[in-house]
Amino acid sequence: METEARTETAGGALAAAEAAPFVNHRDPARRLGPDGLPAVSRRAPKWQDLPDEKWNDWRWQLSNRVNDLEEVAEILELTDEEREGLSADDKFRVDITPYFISLIDPKDPNDPIRRQVIPLGREQSAFIGMMEDSLGEDRHSPVPGLVHRYPDRVLMLITTQCATYCRYCTRSRIVGDPTQNFNRRDHEAQLDYIRRTPQIRDVLISGGDGLTLAPKLLESVLRGLREIPHVEIIRIGSRVPVFLPQRIDDELCEMLARYHPIWLNIHVNHANEITPELARACDKLSRAGIPLGNQSVLLAGVNDCVNIQRDLVHGLVEMRVRPYYLYQCDLVEGSGHFRTPVGKGLEIIEGLRGHTSGYAVPTFVVDAPGGGGKIPVMPNYLISYSDHKIVLRNYEGYITTYEEPLEYKQHDKASCASCQHPRPEAGQGGVHALLQGERMWIEPAGFEQVHERGNTEVHRLKDPAKWVPYGVGAIEGQIVDRGLPVLEAGAVAPNGVAPEYGPGEEPRPAEGAPTATANHELL
Repeated sequence: METEARTETAGGALAAAEAAPFVNHRDPARRLGPDGLPAVSRRAPKWQDLPDEKWNDWRWQLSNRVNDLEEVAEILELTDEEREGLSADDKFRVDITPYFISLIDPKDPNDPIRRQVIPLGREQSAFIGMMEDSLGEDRHSPVPGLVHRYPDRVLMLITTQCATYCRYCTRSRIVGDPTQNFNRRDHEAQLDYIRRTPQIRDVLISGGDGLTLAPKLLESVLRGLREIPHVEIIRIGSRVPVFLPQRIDDELCEMLARYHPIWLNIHVNHANEITPELARACDKLSRAGIPLGNQSVLLAGVNDCVNIQRDLVHGLVEMRVRPYYLYQCDLVEGSGHFRTPVGKGLEIIEGLRGHTSGYAVPTFVVDAPGGGGKIPVMPNYLISYSDHKIVLRNYEGYITTYEEPLEYKQHDKASCASCQHPRPEAGQGGVHALLQGERMWIEPAGFEQVHERGNTEVHRLKDPAKWVPYGVGAIEGQIVDRGLPVLEAGAVAPNGVAPEYGPGEEPRPAEGAPTATANHELL
C-alpha cells in the first residue's frame, strides 16, 4: 500500500510538471528579474524616474546621449585625467547613450566599460608608428567610402555616425564628424562601383554604424545591393546592439530578413557589456535568421587577461554569438595607451585553445599597418616536419606525430570543373598563386629598378625569356618551349635516376643505366 501511494504521488507530480509550461532558465534572453518580469540592467540615478517607454525608445536614447564634462560628472566620479580628456579642444567625439553609461561603476576609474568610452588626457600623446589612417583604407578606396582591399569583397562605409564612440576607433579620422558623412549620392557611387566589378561577391556594411541610419535610408542601401546579381552575401558590422539594444526591434529585424543572406558581427570587448537587453537583441536577430559573430579588440586595462577573455567568449556563445576576431589594437591616433604586445594576444589564445570549445576561440589578427589586411597570428603547434612525418604539440604540451602518405595522387585541375572557372583575383593571388603555379616568385616594389643599378639600356645578355620558368605562369614575356621532354611522375630522368624512392632509400639508378661513384659523373 505504501509503495502504491508513493507511485501515485510521483505520477501526480510528473503529470503536474508535464502540464506546467517549461521555462528555460539557461537562455539569457529569457531570464527574469526579482519582480518576475524580464531582467533589466541597472539604470543611473539620473534616469531612475524616467518612464520605461521613454527609456526603451531608441530615438530617445540617441537624443539624450551624454557628451560633455558636466553631464558625465553628474553620473561618474571623474578623475583629474578624465577631466583633462573631456576638456581637450581637439578630442575625438564623445557621445554615450544613457543605457551604456549606466553600466559603468561610477566609483571605479578602472571600470572596463568606462575605459572604452571616457577620454583620458593621454589620448593626446603621440607614439611611434601612430597614423591617422593606420590601415590605409582611404588608400584602397576607388570611390569615397568604399574600400576594396581583398579580391572578392568590399567594405562599404555608409555613415560616419555611431550610437556611442569608442576611444580606440580605427576610423576616428572621419567617424563622428558630421561634415564627413556619406549621403545618397555617395551610396549610389559605391553601388555603381560594385555593379561594374563582378568579382565582388561579399559586401560589408560599416561606418560609423549603419544601424544608426534612418530605417528607410538603410533599407535603400540593402535593396540596392540585393539588386546586384553577383553580390552573394551582405554583412553588417555594428555595435548598436551593444550600445543601443533598444534599436533592435521587430520592425528592424523584419526589414533585415527581407534581404537575406545577411550576416552580422557585433562588437563586445568585456563580459560586463553582456546584459539582458543585449541578450534579447541578439535573440531577435537570430530568430530573424541572421547568424551572429563578435569582433573584439585587445585593449590594455580592459580585456588583456585570459580569464577575462574566457568569461567573454563563454557569455557570447551562450547568446548564440560566435567569437570571430580578436584584433590587436591598431596604430591609430589616440590609442597608444590601449596597446599591448602582440605576445599578450598569443598568451590569450594559448589559454583558450583546448581549454574551451573550439567555436568559442576567436582568430587573433593583426590588421596590417599600411593596408595589408588581416594577418592571423597563433601559437606554434607545428614543432617540426620531414618529408613523411610532422611533429605536433597540443595545448597541454602533449607531443605527437602524424604520418604523411607515401603516395599521393595530386588533384587533377584539368578535369576539375571548379578549377576551370575560378573567380578572378587579378594581381592579388599572393602566396596562393605561388602554390597554384601561377607564379614562381613575388618581387617587392621597385625590385627590378634596384637591380638595374642605374643602367638605362638593355644589353645583349638581357633576354627576359631567360628567367621565365617552364610550365609556371609567365612573369615576363612568354613561356619558352625548348622542345624538352616533360617528365611525368615516376618517369626516369635522362641521367638514368628514377625520381621516386621510398623513405630512407637512396636515389637508385634505373635498370640498365650506367653507375657512377660521384654525383657529378651522372650529370
